[in-house]
Amino acid sequence: MESNRNFLGTYFNKDLVVRLASLAKIFSWIVVVVYAGEWVIQTVAMVLQISRGYWSGMGITDILQNVMYLFEQPLRGLVYFVVLQAVAQVLLIFMDVEENTRRTAREMVQK
Repeated sequence: MESNRNFLGTYFNKDLVVRLASLAKIFSWIVVVVYAGEWVIQTVAMVLQISRGYWSGMGITDILQNVMYLFEQPLRGLVYFVVLQAVAQVLLIFMDVEENTRRTAREMVQK
């Protein structure tokens, strides 16, 4: 339908932006896998510590602090995941807005 898809006044490379968005999505999943693996290792270590009796004599604040450490890092990984996914989507949205704006301007000039 449109013969001229690449406008010379564009300040970005569309293929590069699409690749960057894909890379952000892939990297976000890598971050989730790394943080999930770390959480599993921390959980197993905590269970082993409890079963070996290393927690005997610990106060309630020490126990709560160790439990908080267990959940702090996965939440950080979740935030990184959401931010990287959002960045990828925002890049694609900006490209759509730019393309729709140019298409509307061309249609207005043709009328």
